[in-house]
Amino acid sequence: MGLRAAILNRIVAALVPLFLTCTLAQAEDVAKLDGLFDRLKTAGAAEAGRIETEIWIEWSKSGSPALDLLLQRGKDAMDLGDTAAAIEHFTAVIDQAPDFAEAWNARATAYYMAGEFGPAVADIGKVLTLNPRHFGALSGLALILEETGKPERALEVYKAALAIHPHLQGATEAVERLETAAEGQEL
Repeated sequence: MGLRAAILNRIVAALVPLFLTCTLAQAEDVAKLDGLFDRLKTAGAAEAGRIETEIWIEWSKSGSPALDLLLQRGKDAMDLGDTAAAIEHFTAVIDQAPDFAEAWNARATAYYMAGEFGPAVADIGKVLTLNPRHFGALSGLALILEETGKPERALEVYKAALAIHPHLQGATEAVERLETAAEGQEL
């Protein structure tokens, strides 16, 4: 029992610094994102674009170079129009890191591009569960709602995205378009 306890103590002693390092790194990431989102709410349009880029960079960090590479391969496949390959790559990332919201978001985008709205909406739901501030997922959901004939719901979701990111490209125009269409229906 004494030898076993000594071995377990050494294992714990070796793992505690690793755990603390990971926990501190996650806390720093959250603090960095919180700061970026605070700045995003008050930024002008030009600065908002730079802040948005920083947020996307943070969201794209899985914590694993191998998974980051796989995520990039999926994005490259999407850029080439190979949605099937993109979905496979993103699914592989999700299998290895099911709490990595950006993999779910990327796969939702690939499903959308493939015309598979049901799986896209399901993945968006997972993204928003993991990352409720994901304005990209909200915007994607609003687009799908709009395309499937649910303009009132799309308007609500676009407004939710704008509450997070006031300069979100396309969302302001979508809100104006949908509000104008709704006003026209009331006449």
